[in-house]
Amino acid sequence: MEGQGAYGRRAGHAEGETYLADSRPEEQLGELGEEDDMRQNEKYQSVPEEDQGLDLDDSKLAGDIGYDDGDSILLNQTSSKGPLRSKLGPYFHDGQRRVDYVLTYHVEKDPRSRHSSSKTFVRSLRESLSRSFRRSRTDSCPPEDPEIAAQEQRLDYHEDDLRFRRDEFEHKLMDMGLEVEKEEGNKIPGVGFLKIHAPWNVLCREAEFMKLKMPTKKKYDVSTGSNVVEKINLFIHKVTAPLYPKVEENRVQTEKHLSYPFSREKQHLFDLSDRDSFFNSKIRSSIVYEIIKRTKCTKSKYTMGISSLLANGVYTSAYPLHDGDVEGVNVEPNDRKLLYEEWASYSIFYKYQPIGLIRKYFGEKVGLYFAWLGVYTQMLIPAAIVGVIVFLYGCATVDDNIPSMEICDERNNITMCPLCDRACSYWKLTEACGTARASHLFDNTATVFFSIFMALWATMFMEHWKRRQMRLNYIWDLTGFEDEEEELKNHPRAEYEFHVMQKNLKKEAASKPRKKKLTCTDRMPAYMTILIMMVFLIFVTFSIVFGVVLYRISIKTALHMSSTSTFRSNVRATVKTTAAVINLIIIIIMDEIYGVVARWLTVMEVPKTDKSFEERLIFKAFILKFANAFTPIVYLAFFRGRLIGRPGNYFYVIGSYRMEECAHAGCLMELCIQLCITMLGKQLIQNNLFEIGIPKLKKLIRRRKSKRDSKQEEEFYRTLASHEKDHFLNPYVGLNPEYMEMIIQFGMVTLFVASFPLAPLFALLNNVIEIRLDAKKFVTEFRRPIGARAKDIGIWYNLLRGLSKVAVIVNAFVISFTSDFIPRLVYQYVYSPDGTLHGFINHTLSYFNVTDFQPNTDPLDPLHLGYRVDICRFKDYRDPPWSDTPYELSREFWNILAARLAFVIVFQNVVMLMSDFVDWLIPDIPKDISVQIHKEKNLIVELFMKEEQGRRLLHKRQSNQSPQQPRSRPPSQIQTNNR
Repeated sequence: MEGQGAYGRRAGHAEGETYLADSRPEEQLGELGEEDDMRQNEKYQSVPEEDQGLDLDDSKLAGDIGYDDGDSILLNQTSSKGPLRSKLGPYFHDGQRRVDYVLTYHVEKDPRSRHSSSKTFVRSLRESLSRSFRRSRTDSCPPEDPEIAAQEQRLDYHEDDLRFRRDEFEHKLMDMGLEVEKEEGNKIPGVGFLKIHAPWNVLCREAEFMKLKMPTKKKYDVSTGSNVVEKINLFIHKVTAPLYPKVEENRVQTEKHLSYPFSREKQHLFDLSDRDSFFNSKIRSSIVYEIIKRTKCTKSKYTMGISSLLANGVYTSAYPLHDGDVEGVNVEPNDRKLLYEEWASYSIFYKYQPIGLIRKYFGEKVGLYFAWLGVYTQMLIPAAIVGVIVFLYGCATVDDNIPSMEICDERNNITMCPLCDRACSYWKLTEACGTARASHLFDNTATVFFSIFMALWATMFMEHWKRRQMRLNYIWDLTGFEDEEEELKNHPRAEYEFHVMQKNLKKEAASKPRKKKLTCTDRMPAYMTILIMMVFLIFVTFSIVFGVVLYRISIKTALHMSSTSTFRSNVRATVKTTAAVINLIIIIIMDEIYGVVARWLTVMEVPKTDKSFEERLIFKAFILKFANAFTPIVYLAFFRGRLIGRPGNYFYVIGSYRMEECAHAGCLMELCIQLCITMLGKQLIQNNLFEIGIPKLKKLIRRRKSKRDSKQEEEFYRTLASHEKDHFLNPYVGLNPEYMEMIIQFGMVTLFVASFPLAPLFALLNNVIEIRLDAKKFVTEFRRPIGARAKDIGIWYNLLRGLSKVAVIVNAFVISFTSDFIPRLVYQYVYSPDGTLHGFINHTLSYFNVTDFQPNTDPLDPLHLGYRVDICRFKDYRDPPWSDTPYELSREFWNILAARLAFVIVFQNVVMLMSDFVDWLIPDIPKDISVQIHKEKNLIVELFMKEEQGRRLLHKRQSNQSPQQPRSRPPSQIQTNNR
C-alpha cells in the first residue's frame, strides 16, 4: 500500500467529518533487499526546512529524505485483497488498514474554523497563515464590543497557531512514511482524532532500525536438563495443569524459533507468509511511537516534538488502541478478550497468570511487573504457612507460659504504681492478665526462629526472582538486550524543552547568547525548595506521630477520670485501637498528599529525560511514603516506654503531659495491633476500595453529565468506534504506583515480622485480589500502554534488596529491645535459682516508696484498692529506695543491656552470613537456560556459516559457467548489420 503525491481530499460523513489523504495507486512494494534501497532507507531525517517549502509535491524528494518513491504515504485507496472489517474496529474507513496509533486534539465548535472540503493539509496550513495576516491588515468597521472582539481574535489566533503546528507535524509524519486519517466531531463533540497507520515497508525499516528480534524459520529443540529432570518437570506440569490458564503462550515449549534482529537484507530467514500477523499490534504501536517521538516541528521559532506538542495543547492525548472489545455477542476473538477471560477475573484467582500473553499484549515492562508480583505472591505462601504455625504455637503454649501465669496469679498480690498523675490510682498486676496472655501469642521463642526464617526467605525470594527474570529474558529473546532507556537517555522531556525555551527568550530580551540546556545555577532555587520541603514534610510526619502520642496520653487520663465503669475497665484496649485507627486515617490521607507533593517537587526540578524524572520521583515518593507508613511503627517499637523516667521523676512534654509507658508485657502487643490495622486498612481501603470505587465514581459522574440513563449510555457506547471508546478510558499512569504499593507491603512483611507473624498471610490474601484487580484495570479501565522493552524491574530491585538487608537489623533490635526474649533468657540462665522462669515477673519489677512522689502527682484516691499503699512496684531495673543508691539503674539493667547488644551483633552477622551463603549457593542463571543461550548462539553462527557457504558455492558455479557461454550481440545490432 504505497502512494505518491500528497493531494488530500475530505470525505464527508453523516455524523461528522473525516479527512483522508489521497494518492495515486501504484504497485505494491517488493523485496527491499537491494543495496541501493538499503542505503537510501537508512536515512531517517525529514526534509530540511529550506528544501521543503509549502508544496508537498516539491517536498517529496527521495534523495533528500532518504526514502524510495514507494516509501511515500498518503492514501485513500482500498486494496481488493482481504476482507473488509467493521468500521467500529481498530481500522481506517477502508476496513483494511489497521490503526496503530491515535492522536487527539481539540476542535473548535465554530464552523468557521473548519477547513473547506477542497483544502489539503498543506493548503490548510497556507490558509491559517493568510487568515492571520489578513486580520492584521484589514481595516474593517469596529465591532460593538471591542474588548470581546479582541478576546475572540486572540482565541482565533491561538487556534490557528495550534492548527498550523498540527498541519506541519502531520506533514512530517507523512514524510516519514506513515499513513494518516483525520476524523472530527463524529460522536464526541470538540474532539478530533488523527488515526495513524504504518505500512509494511515502514514497519520493516523501523524494525531494522530498532534491532527488534523476530522469530526466524529455524527451529530447535528445547531441553530442560537431564532425562530425570525433564520427566519430573513434565510430571509436575501435568499435576498442576488445572492451574494454568487456557492460552497458547503458557503451554510447555518443546521447540523454539531461533530469533534474530530483523533485517531487510535477510528477509528470507523470516516467515513472511502472513504479513498482517508478523508484526503484532504491540510491535506496530511501538514502531509508530518511535517515529512520532523523533518527528519534530521546525517551522516555528523553536523545535517541538510530540512531548512539547502535548504539553502545549497542540494535541490533547496520544495512545495506541486496544485490540477490540472484551464483552458482547458479536465480539471477534482477540488477545484483549482472552486476557479478560483468563486473567482479569476473580473467579480464576487460583490460576497462574498468562505472563507470555501479558508480555505479548502490553510489552516486556508490564509483563515483568506482573511476573514479579506473581513470584512475590507465590513466595508468600510458605512464609504465610510458617507464620500461622508460629501463631498457633503461641496459642498452644499460652497456658504453659510461666510469666503469664505469674501475672494472672492473684496470690502474688502485687500493687503497681499509677499509670498517670493524679487521676490514676494504684492498680493490681492481675489487671494486665489479658494483655500478657495476648502478648505471648507473638512474643515467644518461635518468633526468633521465624525472624531468621524470614531473613532467609527474603534472600530466597530475591534469588528466585533473578532466576525467573533470566528465564523470561531467554523466552522473550531479551538476552544481550540493552535497555532502550539507556539508548534514548538524551531524549528531552517536554517540560525541559519548554523551560529551555523560556530561558532563551529571557536571554534574547537581554541580548545575551542563547543556551541549549539548564545549568545547576538555573536549578538552584528548585534544589533549595526541594531540600526545605523534604525536611519540612518529614518534620510534619514526626509532628503527626507526636500528636497521636498526646492524644493517647490525654484520652487515657480522661477515661480514668470517667464515671462510667465500662470506660475505666477498658482503657488500654480503647486507647490502643482508637490511636491505631487515627494513625491509619492519617497515613492514608498523607500518602495521597505526599504523592502529589513528590510529583510537584520533581516537576519543579525539571529533569531532562523521562528516566531521570522517573528515578527522582521514585526517590522522593519512597522517602516520604516510607516515613509516613513506618514512623508510628518505629516509635512504638523503639521509643515508647524508653524515655519515661520513673515514679517521682517522670519526663514531661508540653507542660504536664507525662510520656506514656508500655504495658507490663511490653509494647510488642501495641506494635502488633498497629501493624495489623495499618496493613489491613491500607490494603482494604487505600489499595482495593479506592482502586475499585474511584473508577466507578468517575463513570457515574460522566453518565450524570451526559444526561443519559444506563441503557442509553450502553446504546451510545455500542455505536462508538475503537478509537472513540479508548478515548474515554483512563490514561495510563505507569507502574510506579503499583510498585510503590508492593514495596511498602514488602517492608511491612519483613521489617517487623518478629512482632507480627501473620503479616505474610495478610499480604498473601491481599495480593491474590490485587493481581486480578490490577489485571482488570489494565484490560478494561486503562488505555493501552506503549509496549516498552525492559530486561529487569530496574531501581525497584535495589530497593527490595536494601529493605531485605535492613529487615535483618530491625528484627534484631525488635527481638532484643521490644520483646522480653533477652531478659527472660538472662534471668533463666543467670539469676534463676532453679533454671526456670519462676520469679521472673518479680525480678523485672522495682520498688517505689509512695512518700517520694513529687507534689501534685500522687493519686487523688489513694485508697482505691481498699487499703493504704506504702510501696508500689513499676517495671524497670532500679535499686530499691532502701539501698545506698536509691532508684539508680541496677547491675541487672547493664547486664541485660549488654546481652541485648550482643544478641543484635550476633543475630545480624549470623543471619547475613547465612543469606550471603544462600545467595552464593544459588546461581543467578538456571543451568538449562545457560545451556540454551549457548546453544542459540551456536545455531546462529551455524546458520550464517551455511548461508555464507551457499553464497560461495553459487558464486563459484557462476564464475565457472561464465567463460563457456559465448557472447551474443543484441538483436538490434544484428538487424542493423544485415541491412
